Parts: sequence; structure tokens; C-alpha cells
Amino acid sequence: MDREIEAKLPHGVALSWGIVKQPQRGPKREMSIEQIVDAAVSIADKEGLAAVSMNRVAASLGFTTMSLYRYIPSKDDLLLLMQEAVSHVDLPEKAEGEHWRESLRKYVRVAMTVFREHPWFGDIPIMGVPITPNNLRMVDWALGAMEGLCLNNSEKMSVILLLSSYARATGMLVRDMERAIRAGASPGAVSGTDYSAALKQLVTAERFPHLHPVFMSGAYTGESDEDLTIGNDFDFGLERILDGIEHYLNSKPSDN
Repeated sequence: MDREIEAKLPHGVALSWGIVKQPQRGPKREMSIEQIVDAAVSIADKEGLAAVSMNRVAASLGFTTMSLYRYIPSKDDLLLLMQEAVSHVDLPEKAEGEHWRESLRKYVRVAMTVFREHPWFGDIPIMGVPITPNNLRMVDWALGAMEGLCLNNSEKMSVILLLSSYARATGMLVRDMERAIRAGASPGAVSGTDYSAALKQLVTAERFPHLHPVFMSGAYTGESDEDLTIGNDFDFGLERILDGIEHYLNSKPSDN
């Protein structure tokens, strides 16, 4: 049965499900797919995705590159398995009587955390829908958060896509800002506050009629006395998305 399933899946995906027969012969000190992936993740976490190569990973484990290929046939397979490995995250328990909004907030925060803890994660292009076990576990958790809502299966999947996209966008934005600061940029340069005095003179009402009052208020660089209705920029955006989902639920016929 495993052989039949393996033939229907990309090789890296089949490896993630553990349905590929492992080499029976190999180096004296046997490797494992888990060891190889852990080594690659460690390199990427410390030095970035560009530092990951089959040769580099093999050397870090004390083996030849050719011996590595016997376990994981290509770098693309390795990258997929790296993504899958760091997607094995602790998913929060759903409290009794917890509102669906709070459950979906947790989902977005967990998904966003992966991009911050493993900055290279978002550098790997998306090649299709999630079909590896840890990714599907997260989808399953999000579906559980919507249990009982008046949504059909397609609508639920669209909600997950919407929230996952928001988590990805905000996670990568925060990641990039943190990268810039670690590279030596000042927090003020990242937020724009270091340049606000100069920009207030350059962004004139004549040239930027709508942006000018925003700059003058300090809102563009986060120096405004005007507070968001809730939390920070991330929380504000997430709450507006959840508002939209709630509005959609309330607008649906009760017998749907």
C-alpha cells in the first residue's frame, strides 16, 4: 500500500509521511532523514537559507555529499522537509466555551511565530497547497476552531487561506525589520522616526495632500498621540479580518 501511495506523491512529500523505504546500506554510522533535516535547519537558522547546500549539510554530519543523496535525493526535497520540520509547533488547547475569534487569533499568532523563529522559512517559495503532515495538522487545528460555524467546507478553507496569508505577510514584515536591526540599523531608522523631521518638510500638502496630515500627526512613523482602537498594527489588522468574517456569518441565512 505504501508503495502505491508513494508513486502518487512528490518524493519529498512521500519522505515527510515516512512511506519511503530507507537505504539498507550506508555509512558506518547510519544517518537518518531526521538528523539530516535537523542539521540543515540549524545551518539555516544561524546563517540563512543561502548557506544550506547538500555538501554543507553532509560535511556538518561528517559524511560525503553522495551518502546524503541516498537519503534525500535533491535539495528541493530537503527544503520541503525543513519547512515541514519547523511546522511541528505546539498548538494551543481550545478552552471550553472559547469563542471562535479567540481560537483563530491563536492560529494566526502560532503561524506568524514560525516566520520569526526561523527567518528563512518565508524565503522558500510556495509551490502548492500544504500536503505534508505537520502543515495539515495546522490546517486541521484551524478547521476545529471553526467547528459549529455556519460555513461550508470551501468557505472554511477560504478563511484559513485568508488568515494564513495575513500571518505570512505580517510574520515576514516583522522578520525583515528584526533582520535589519540585527544587521546594524537603528530602531528609529526602521520605524522612520530618525527621518521624521526631514520628511515633514519634504512631504508638503501641495504634493501629497492626503499623506501630509498623516505625516504631521506622527502616525506614519508611529509617533502619533492617536491610539489604535485595539493593540498594535498587527492586532488591529487581525481584528478587522475577524470582523469581516463575523459580518459574513451574520449575513448568511439562518437555515444555510
